[in-house]
Order: sequence, then structure tokens, then C-alpha cells
Amino acid sequence: MTESNWRRRELAFLIVYAVAFYAFVIRRSLQLSHDYYTKLYGLRPGWIANRLNDASDAQWRNFRGNLQILTVVFGIFTLVANVLRTYRCLRAKGMAYVWLLISLAYLSYLHGACIIFILTIASANFLLVKIFGRTKYFSYLLWTFNLSFLVCNRVYGGYQFSSFGQHWAFLDNFRGTFRWHICFNFVVLRMISYGYDYHWMDQNNRFDQEKHIQRCSTCTSGKICYMSLQERSVQNDKFSFAVYLCYLVYAPLYIAGPIISFNAFASQLDTPQKNYSSKQVVWYGFRWILSLFLMELMTHFFYYNAFAISGMWKQLTPMDNFIIGYGVLNFMWLKFFLLWRYFRFWSLISGIEAPENMPRCLNNCYNLETFWKNWHASYNKWLVRYMYIPLGGAQRKLLNVWVVFTFVAIWHDLEWKLLSWAWLTCLFFIPEILVKSAANTFKVQSVFGEFLLRELNAVAGAVTITCLMVANLVGFVIGPSGINWLISGFLHKEGLPTFGGMFISFYIGTKLMFHISDSQQKRLKKSTM
Repeated sequence: MTESNWRRRELAFLIVYAVAFYAFVIRRSLQLSHDYYTKLYGLRPGWIANRLNDASDAQWRNFRGNLQILTVVFGIFTLVANVLRTYRCLRAKGMAYVWLLISLAYLSYLHGACIIFILTIASANFLLVKIFGRTKYFSYLLWTFNLSFLVCNRVYGGYQFSSFGQHWAFLDNFRGTFRWHICFNFVVLRMISYGYDYHWMDQNNRFDQEKHIQRCSTCTSGKICYMSLQERSVQNDKFSFAVYLCYLVYAPLYIAGPIISFNAFASQLDTPQKNYSSKQVVWYGFRWILSLFLMELMTHFFYYNAFAISGMWKQLTPMDNFIIGYGVLNFMWLKFFLLWRYFRFWSLISGIEAPENMPRCLNNCYNLETFWKNWHASYNKWLVRYMYIPLGGAQRKLLNVWVVFTFVAIWHDLEWKLLSWAWLTCLFFIPEILVKSAANTFKVQSVFGEFLLRELNAVAGAVTITCLMVANLVGFVIGPSGINWLISGFLHKEGLPTFGGMFISFYIGTKLMFHISDSQQKRLKKSTM
């Protein structure tokens, strides 16, 4: 049997197994939702087939409940900005003032009088950058300043005006509809980006433009990719206070991102993005609507998040816990997919292209590095540019991942379960880094050797997916206190068959991902020939 025939037969088996796996998961999920819905928290009357809707996730509930008014407001804002850009022929500074006024009106509704805190901290950061931005110790000052406020904002709950004097206490009655210090986490990332891009403005040797163009299909086609926009320094006049504030509070990306660097943002104020045609932007929005309908189906028929919120997973069998845990991760992926793509769509219409946050599906990642490059991808780009590389990059990779993931946990919130998630992820990262390093030095010289390496990679992928599930369940569902329960549940006599079946499913899923990757590479080769 030739290798191609074997691969085709293997692919057929993998597809049959995947169909059977998802048929079983869907059937059991429907049964669990039907049997336990009376004991679950956060279910509300729905609109599909007289079923209850899982509204237990506060973030999704708030977004879904305000979607209509949000869309109307965004439509008005975008229309005003684009009309002024077209008929007034506004460039960077002019558009900065337009979007600054629009965004400040938006923030006034969201945060009320607390906008004073945002503008005060932002102004102090601007002065710090302008005064110390050219000094050797600037990085320490920038990180100390921003980390201090990141922590203090959380510790003091966004501060009370009364703590600054009783004559300011009346402002506590006008704190808006959304907690400002939650959104300020993204503002901190933008303040650091502005500081570093100003600090690196004259360091042209950081990016080889010609070499990049030769390798980048987007830039070769005459367009400008995000990497080029990010790495090319903008002119000094773009680092003005108006453009800086506009970047920090830019309405389409303010609440949830995606995260865009200052260089990329400021350059697109001058020349709106041209990578997406009007037809492509419309198609992007239509696909988002289809994805929203998929989420509606999921929350009406599968109450995964309600099981997690209600603590019902403690009363279920290991098999049912696996299904609920797997369902929760898919719910989280689709939730963030919809949130980030909604705001990115608004930004695209407004002329600013931000990085795609979910370029690959959760179920098509079999190693940690690929997963984190495709989950909140814009944040990953930010971490690589402003943390990982300044810390030493790949030369200190084993140390850097601990610093980066600890920061990620603190940035999300000050909770032990998030730190546990971060440190578990780092522990799981170490074997992958070591194995990849060894694999790069190993050259396959036979068909059997290639087969063996592929099988070992599939096993490694199954281990990685298992570790990812454990880390994310600890960080976002059961917490550190649930680790012992999780281990005892799956390594006990009753849980071992489930653990074995889960591992085999992940192994088969990884092999299916290999076939998808092979198919994509073949299509890419044909397109470049």
C-alpha cells in the first residue's frame, strides 16, 4: 500500500470517528441540559423552540442585551466620522480630533465622572514618555508606572471621589454604567505601546523592511500588512497629545479590543485601511451574523456555562464532566470570537484595521504555542513585541514564559485561580519547548522515521490538549481548590476509562489536524506556483 493510499484511508477513519464523537457529545449534552435544567442558575426564557436560554455568563449577557442599542450608536458614530473624513478631507490630526470627541462622548456615558481618572492617569503617562522617553532607564519607569496603576485600580475598586475630599463626594453618584477600571486594563496596554513606539522611533534597525516584503504575501501584493504598520515608525508629529488620547480611547476598540499598536493606529489615521474591500467588509459582517446565530443555538440547547456557574459538575460522572468542560471551552471561544469580531468589524468600517483575535478555531490547535498565537492573537502580538523580545526573546524562553504569563494573569484580575492557570500553563510549556528544541536537531531520513515522528507528534498533541483543558478549567471554572477533585475523579477506577477515551479522542483529533495542515500547505504551494 502506497503512502498516499494509507493517508486517504487514515483520513476516512478519522472523519468517521470525529462524526461519531461529536454525535455522542451533542446527544449527551442535550440529555444533560434536559435532566438538570431545573437545578441550574442563569437560565432565562429564550426565543428558539420554547427553550430556556443560558444567560449565566455576565459578559455575554451584557453584550447580547445591549447589542441593538450598541449597533445603533456605533452606526451613527461611524457615519459621522466617515462623512467628515470624506467631505473635509481630514488627515491624521483632524481625524484624531473627530474620533477623540466621539470617543469621549461614548466614555462619558459608560463611565460618567470617572472619565476624570482615565484622563488624569493618561496625561501623567504622556508626560512621563515625553520627559524620559529617550533615556536608558525609560523601560523601568514605564513598566513601574503602568503596573502600579493596574494593581491599584483593582485593589481600590476604581477609587472613590470621596477619598479625595468630601467636596468631591457628589461625583460618586455619577459613575456611569460600566466600571472604568475594567476597561482601563486595555488602556494600560495602549499606554505602554505608545511609550515603547516613541522610545524606539529612531531605531530603524529593528525591522528589515525589504526582507519582510520578500517573505510577506500581503506586502508583495501591494498592500500593507499589520506587521509593517506596527514595525515602521511614524513621524514625530503623530506622537502629539491629541493622537495619543484618541488612540487610548478610540471607541470601536475601547471596551474589548482587539489590541493595536500605536504605530499601526496612527499610520491608518492618515490613510484608511485598504486590505479589506467594501465587499469583503460586508461579507465579514455577514459571517459574524451567522456565528451569532450559532451562539444562540448553543445557549438555547446546551447549558454548558450554567453547569459550571451552578457547581453541578461536582455531581456528574467523569464522562459528563469531560463533556461539560469541553463545552465550556467551546462556549468561551465562541463568546470571545463574537465580541472581538464585532468591535473589529466596527473598526474596519471606520478605516482602522486591527489584528484578528481568533484566526483559528479552538478545535484546530494541538500545541501550546499555536493555541496562544490564535487565542486573543492581538494580545499575543502585543506581548511578543513589548515584553517577550525586550526580555531577551527565544534566548531566555524558559524564563520569559513565566514572566509573560504571570503578567497576563495579573492583567486579567488579581485572583489566585488566574495565577494558578498561568503557572500551570508555564509548567506545561516547558516540555513542549524542550521537545521542539530536540526535534529541530533531529532529521528524518526514512519513511518509517517520518511515520514514527508523526505518531509521536500526535501523542504529544493529545498530551498538550489535555493539559490545556486542565489549565483552563482550573483558571476559569473549578479554581485551584478543584485540582485534587479533578485528579481523583479521572485517575480513580471509574474515571480511568473516560480518561483513556478522552486521550484517544485527542490523539485522533490531532491526526485530523495534521491532515488539515497538509491540505492547507498543498493549496498554498499551488497558489504560489
